[in-house]
Amino acid sequence: MKYSKFNFEITFRAPSSKARLGKLSTPHGVVETPAFIFCATKAAIKGATPEEMWREKTQIILSNTYHLMLQPGAELVAKMGGLHKFMGWNGPMLTDSGGFQIFSLGHGSVAEEVKGRRQSTRPKSLLTITEEGATFKSYLDGKTHILSPEKSIQVQRDLGADLIVVLDECTPFHVDKSYTEKSMHMSHRWAERSLKEFQRGDTGVQALYGITQGGVYPDLRRISADFVNNQPFFGHAVGGSLGADKAQMAEVVQMAMEPLDPSRPVHLLGIGGISDIFYGVTQGIDTFDCVHPTRLARHGGALTPPSVWEQLEENPKGREHMNLRNARFRDDPRPIDETCGCHTCQTLSRGYLHHLLKSGELLAMNALTTHNVHFMNRLLASIRKAIDTGSLREEKIKWIV
Repeated sequence: MKYSKFNFEITFRAPSSKARLGKLSTPHGVVETPAFIFCATKAAIKGATPEEMWREKTQIILSNTYHLMLQPGAELVAKMGGLHKFMGWNGPMLTDSGGFQIFSLGHGSVAEEVKGRRQSTRPKSLLTITEEGATFKSYLDGKTHILSPEKSIQVQRDLGADLIVVLDECTPFHVDKSYTEKSMHMSHRWAERSLKEFQRGDTGVQALYGITQGGVYPDLRRISADFVNNQPFFGHAVGGSLGADKAQMAEVVQMAMEPLDPSRPVHLLGIGGISDIFYGVTQGIDTFDCVHPTRLARHGGALTPPSVWEQLEENPKGREHMNLRNARFRDDPRPIDETCGCHTCQTLSRGYLHHLLKSGELLAMNALTTHNVHFMNRLLASIRKAIDTGSLREEKIKWIV
């Protein structure tokens, strides 16, 4: 396939690791990689406007196929001019396929898994997963839907994001190898059907990513990498189970990346912790996504580097955010981080943010969201600079203790 309006150029390769710098060109702009993709799950960043996302130097955002096909419906979004026009975002966008929702609906939240720590009281609404696709009941009105590979691509075509993804089943870590292998091969067949549907309706303004599966098993990861390498995808996404803890996740990411075609951009699905990003870039990951920065903001959390805790004369080890609900910040006149250039840190104090949170004011969510967005963009910019200067190891110390 010719993705004539897309390009991925690797501009620099680190000599001591697989870290690289790149330029991911799309019809809506260029993304400098490594980059973080923020989750506008239902076509909105919770707590920030598109203009505020631009102001804090955001390059790219993503939305969710599963949720948007149910509300407001992909046809309506298409009628309104596609996601970019619908939500007022003029930069690059990615949509996922709905596959992770298949996983979460079918297997429930798994507390021990790195990608599924939250417990949910919502009843499981998945009816069946078959060769045809996933049959489920809408959590909105109880109506039955089928999400097939073809349907996923059709919905993503209507949504109109620049980068779109094949449908897969994201298996959890607690299933056995036999189930993981069967699921992987089914996901490969779904990927072939996704690709065929993509080619049938290709308009030249979208690029398709394949997904590698195989769970925690090295031989399955190699088989899946061989499969996606031999398909005409524009990019790759590392999916499936990444293990029960961060140590195992590192092993799985390494085994998944080793056999992948290094000329294509690679996205790590649903992972975006600070330590995870530093490790991922050394393995050649180009983009990351996670709801953590915006979700943390909604609960009063502000992402902070170790230097903030040192100023508080406290041990910074393992601390990545401050909870501004804590009484200690009630009369603190300082900004969240005196070295941060975000709008929040330039204008508001910890004491005022504490007041907003205790008063239930919506401004608190906006202020903390824009700070956390700026923090992540600042982090990735520093990583790109460190890769270029060969100082990634030294840069990591500034962000993680």
